Amino acid sequence: MTDERELAAWGAAVADLWERFDETPADAAIDAMRALAAAYPGDDGRAAFELAGILDAHGREVEAEREYERALELGLEPAHHAQLAVQYGSTLRNTGRVDDAIAVLEAAPTHPSTGAAPRALLALALHSAGRHEEALRVALEALAPTLPRYRRSVLAYAAELAHPPA
Repeated sequence: MTDERELAAWGAAVADLWERFDETPADAAIDAMRALAAAYPGDDGRAAFELAGILDAHGREVEAEREYERALELGLEPAHHAQLAVQYGSTLRNTGRVDDAIAVLEAAPTHPSTGAAPRALLALALHSAGRHEEALRVALEALAPTLPRYRRSVLAYAAELAHPPA
């Protein structure tokens, strides 16, 4: 069984590294996260997820893909799983694996920590795949809940994109 204090201390160290992201050179940040990942006191995919994130944030997306996949194999709690879907889907799109990105983002679990981000990234992936009307529909559907007015109209226009009038 994992010691909750160790996990909390590890999480705080990771949060601190992310907090210093803008001031930390890429290689130093990646090395620091690799060290933290190696010291992870848990048995799930959290360390691989965090390492993937720092690699991704520093433009090392191909390396990040492998870590995202490892994190999925090991398993994650719901918030990190939802965040992984957004990050991994975005990375897949950026590395040219658009169909894989669409699949990941369509299957993304919903969680308050990601809000409409999975749908926004799905819209981008659909656009990259040349599915422009579907991309616009998904984007409008993601936007609609945030509108204080005109929600019904925006959703009706989105529905028209899915089923244009004859």
